[in-house]
Amino acid sequence: MLGRTASSLFWMSRYHERAQNIAKLLEVAYRTAMVPHSAQDSASDWRLALASSGCEYGYTQKAGEVSARGVTAYMIFDRENPSSVRTCLEMARNNARSVRTGITTELWDAINTTFIEFSDVNPQSITQDKLPDFLAWISQRAHLFRGALLNTILRDDGYYFSQLGNFVERADNTARILDTQYWVLLPDNDVIGDGSMERHQWSGMLRSLSGLRSYRFAYPNAKLKAFNIAEFLILRKEMPRSLTHCYDWIDETAEDLAQFYGSRSPSIDMATDIYRELGEAQLRDIYQDGLHEFLTDFIGRNNSFAAQLAKDYNFT
Repeated sequence: MLGRTASSLFWMSRYHERAQNIAKLLEVAYRTAMVPHSAQDSASDWRLALASSGCEYGYTQKAGEVSARGVTAYMIFDRENPSSVRTCLEMARNNARSVRTGITTELWDAINTTFIEFSDVNPQSITQDKLPDFLAWISQRAHLFRGALLNTILRDDGYYFSQLGNFVERADNTARILDTQYWVLLPDNDVIGDGSMERHQWSGMLRSLSGLRSYRFAYPNAKLKAFNIAEFLILRKEMPRSLTHCYDWIDETAEDLAQFYGSRSPSIDMATDIYRELGEAQLRDIYQDGLHEFLTDFIGRNNSFAAQLAKDYNFT
């Protein structure tokens, strides 16, 4: 496969995953901002969405004061924001169009129709009362894309690069959300964290990763606890957005790619090393060494894996 084709498939999936992640962050910010508290606390909910998505600096430079209307406009519709939903859907479509003959009709229709329908939306029409339904539509379209990819694409190198793009982006999103609020996941919060603020932050974190209901299944007899939440989102492989789950997929997909080409590249071994270390990790050891340090190191290694993959397979 040509490097530019591999790159397009990788980024097609990565941008679609990012669009859904942005929508989830905004959904949580909207939901928590509706809970009665001070105006300052309300602004912090929207500021957290900016920080978790890596959009805080760009927004501050452009808009300055944080407001619900300003943040939603910037993170959904702003053409100058490289991580806005509009930008992500447009870039996903552009990448898919460049490999149009290499993907299925169902997958192209899911991508193309989403972008066309999104482009027809007047940003001024998305008032705060209509925002939840619009964000739910974005998430539904992301699920449609993912379903079309999983159910119609031939299991060859194109599929493998698409999968790698999806889970590299998902792992990055989970780690950044955790790192943005890592202090509320420290063990001391299980002693003092019976207050509404801690529960508010913990439930918001789980919702932003579609994990609140799943957490209840995983820990049926336990209340929300910092230790359990950190374990759930970092080490529990059965949680679809945990770091370990993401690298389970990445490692398996990378091995399939190596077998498909009949050779191992450095990025394949990097994926194996990251997955093995996550599988062997114990949360108490992570706490002892520093949760923030662990997460920042993971983000760096995940980025290094993506960069090495691009180098190994001549992404352009």
